[in-house]
Amino acid sequence: MLDFFRDKSIFVTGHTGFKGAWFCRILQLAGAHITGYALEPEHGAVYERIVDSESIDSTIGDIRDFDTLKAAFEKAQPEIVFHMAAQPLVIDAYEEPAYTFDTNVQGTVNILECVRLSDCVKSIIVITTDKVYQNVEKSSGYLEDDILGGNEPYSASKACAEIVCDAYKKSFFHSCGVAISTARAGNVIGGGDISKNRILPDCIRSAKQGKEIIVRNPDSVRPYQHVLEPLFAYLTIAKKQYENIDLSGAYNVGPEESDCITTAKLADIFCCQWGDKQTWRHMNNINAPHESGLLRLDCAKMRSVFGWHPVWDVYAAVKNTIQWEKSVEKIEITDKQIDAYISAACTE
Repeated sequence: MLDFFRDKSIFVTGHTGFKGAWFCRILQLAGAHITGYALEPEHGAVYERIVDSESIDSTIGDIRDFDTLKAAFEKAQPEIVFHMAAQPLVIDAYEEPAYTFDTNVQGTVNILECVRLSDCVKSIIVITTDKVYQNVEKSSGYLEDDILGGNEPYSASKACAEIVCDAYKKSFFHSCGVAISTARAGNVIGGGDISKNRILPDCIRSAKQGKEIIVRNPDSVRPYQHVLEPLFAYLTIAKKQYENIDLSGAYNVGPEESDCITTAKLADIFCCQWGDKQTWRHMNNINAPHESGLLRLDCAKMRSVFGWHPVWDVYAAVKNTIQWEKSVEKIEITDKQIDAYISAACTE
């Protein structure tokens, strides 16, 4: 599949983030021409450790700054666009709701406007989240046609972005041959994530410091998956809809049902695989912002339309994350894991 992206002009927003960096490395190995648009990477961010920055035309800018975004876009003249730039954290959204809505909603409008005003794009993927659904804590996984909504700023902002994409698709893109899809991915884990208030990065920080891990919501159920799972799903959707615009739509990207586990279970898996008698404990914070207790995705559509399925279970995802964190040569271990993932996918 990666051969399809060789020599293609690809525009990636949010390329300096955790998912963006891994994505850029995959595209570099595929031989794509990459233009990135994002904020300056944080100090120690994975982007600086695994991406060959000299082979990327990178613009440091805010997705809310339309003029700067448009200038970078027009220079790149991309065939394919992946929109990853976002304010991605639930707790941060409580602290800065206006910034979250401005980034996640108006930022999406800005990139779609760049596409609308161009004649070069054939395929665009907008990455949202599994939290776009009106969460009623149902035990079965959410389907793509379930009601969108949000009880807190982050999920609401991403649900709004979904509505924006659908409006642009129906009003502008479909009639002029631009394929657009949204990808609603579950909770991703992998080497190099330094985000605060995420369970696995918190586990890694504590373990490296020789401290006991603190878990806020041990009974919360989430669809955990390695970062390579959604990234290869995005590539699959982009390629297939490039070839057939009728495949445009909304797609859930998540793990098998057995990998939708509690935070406590994930912490147990981590402690067992990390070793060194690592432990965790529950710290109940009655003042913590509300987070949904149960969230699962039904990914039957991805399977039926594209034949896509997860490759690594949650145990493999945690194992590869720990191996990455303990490795000295970050580019080498990143490339090794990408190759291992592709090999495993090809044998299934």
